[in-house]
This record gives sequence, C-alpha cells and structure tokens, in this order.
Amino acid sequence: MQVRDFIKHLKNGERPPLILILGEESALRQQAQHAIASMIPEDQQAMNFGRYDMQQTPVGAALNDATSMPFFGDYREVVIDDPYFLTGEKNADKIDHDLAGLQAYFENPVPSTMMVIIAPYKKLDERKRLTKALKKAALIVNAAPLDEREARAALAQTFKKHQVTIDAPSLDTLVQRTNGQYSIMMGEVRKLLTYASDGSPLTVAAVEALVPKQLNDRVFDLVTDVLRKNAAAALALYRDLLAQREEPIRLNALMLGQFRLLLQVKLLAKKGYSQGDIAGTLKAHPYRVKLAMRQVDRLPYQQLATAYSGLVDTETAMKTGTIDKALAFELFMLKYTGQQSGKHVRG
Repeated sequence: MQVRDFIKHLKNGERPPLILILGEESALRQQAQHAIASMIPEDQQAMNFGRYDMQQTPVGAALNDATSMPFFGDYREVVIDDPYFLTGEKNADKIDHDLAGLQAYFENPVPSTMMVIIAPYKKLDERKRLTKALKKAALIVNAAPLDEREARAALAQTFKKHQVTIDAPSLDTLVQRTNGQYSIMMGEVRKLLTYASDGSPLTVAAVEALVPKQLNDRVFDLVTDVLRKNAAAALALYRDLLAQREEPIRLNALMLGQFRLLLQVKLLAKKGYSQGDIAGTLKAHPYRVKLAMRQVDRLPYQQLATAYSGLVDTETAMKTGTIDKALAFELFMLKYTGQQSGKHVRG
C-alpha cells in the first residue's frame, strides 16, 4: 500500500494492529508515522506510546509494552525501529532479542495495540520465518524511494494542498537543487510554504534564493566546467568551495565519483541500455543517471577517460604529499585544458 492510500485508510477509521513501513525514503516513513501517531489523542500519547531501537534495546521490552493494556485510552502504539534481524545484517553487540516471542506476537497481535515496524531497508530477508510471519499478518506500507516523476507529482500535490502556485520551471529548479530526491525536497518545503504564505507564487528566483545547492550539485557544475574546458569558471567555483572549508581531497573524490559514473553511463548507453536499466545496473539514483546521460551524449569516451585519469593522478599526489592539496586541482585543470602551468597559477 502506498503512503497516501495508507493515510486515507487511517482517516476512514481503520486501526491495523500490525503495520510494516518498509523502504528507504525517510520523508515517506515520517508521513506514515505521523499519520499513525495522530490516531491516539495527544493527551493520551505520553502514557500510550513507546519507541524502541533494536540496535540498542532488546525486543522483549517492546513486547512487554505491546502486550500491556492502554492507560486511560483505547489504543497503545509501539514502534520498533531498525529491526535488522529481519534482514541479513549482523549486529556486533549481540543483543539478546526474543525473536520467538516476536514471531508469536506477529501471529497473534494484541487488538488494542498498534505495533509499527519501521524498516528503513530496500527489502527484508524473505527466507526467515520471522519475516514471513510479519508479512503475512501486517499491513505493509511502501516507503521505497520515489523516481523523479513520482516525486514531482507528490510535491505538486503538496503545494496544491496548501494553495501555493509553482510553475514548471520553478519545480524544475527545485528538483535540480535537490538532486531529484524526494526526502531532500520535503526538507525544503517548509521554507517555500512560509515564503508563499502571503499568496506570492513560487518563482525560479524564489526557489534559487531559498533552496541552496547541494554539494553534489555544485560538484556537478564543477565537472561540467571541466568537461567544457572552462578553466576560469572551474577554478572560480573550486576556490569558492575551498573558501567554504570543503577539503580538497573530498572534492577530488566527489569529482572522481562523478566521472566514474559518466564513464559507466557512456559505456552502458552505447550498449543500448535505457536510463532505467542503467540506474538499476549501477544502483544509482535515476535523476543522477538522467543528468549524466545528458552530459555524455556528445562527449567522446576518450575525453572522459583523460579527465578521470588526471583526477586519479591528482588524488595520488594529494595523498602522498608530493603537491599542495589546494594547488593540485588547479594544476590538473590547467594541464587538462592545455594551458601553461607555471605562470598562470595563483595560490
């Protein structure tokens, strides 16, 4: 069940005793949790709400809470966070979890308790009896990451709900500045809604002023300048990032990662892979792949390989201390664009 359908489900008065919220999209998990919490009156929540992190607390504590009667209320909510034992993950702390007791509870949940399993994972281990018992009994809420189209639609619906006007170019800017990631978008929504609370429309200028570029987005701009061999723009942006206390080695590593993605996308696209196939094969966010495909469309493979090789050499020089870290990128850029190195470099 999708989160929006789940929220409607709750508003219709349904109170599932066992709920599994499964997926990596934190904003969707939060929306579902907020809807569940609202089912218990605020004056009853202090006594009828418990939250347990499985990385720190034995599941037995959650079970004791879940099997207790509500205190001056009709329902109790018990949240189990990060149930790693439903996956293949191992816990080094060796917490003694009563998994047999948990499975028995899944098979016979207490009607007056809403037990909520928050699983921030892509999937669970389907081979485990515990997982099978949970999936058989629970209402499963899908919190998987949204693709760009879904994120846009969800965001547009949010603005419509608050009667805020945002045109397509402004929404494009928001998507670009958040790398198409729904959770990051929702983290910026409050500022945008506050700005538009007086009836002002959300314009491109407003979005640019209110939503800062992510570091990865700025590195994307830097990579673009490198590929265009625009040394002046690349060096200006690089120095600006250094002025914001970004570490040269980290910036170089991020650029290496971007060039690696560009090379991989170039090779897979040449083999006929679609955007979705490439994203699945590389386990990369679809929006990143979309931007990468645009970048490499008319670029020769050798140009990408030369830049990547140069950045690898730059990283080696930084780590071995054979060159000043802040100077290393400037020398790479000047060499890559075919300029003379010595007299053009300013520290």
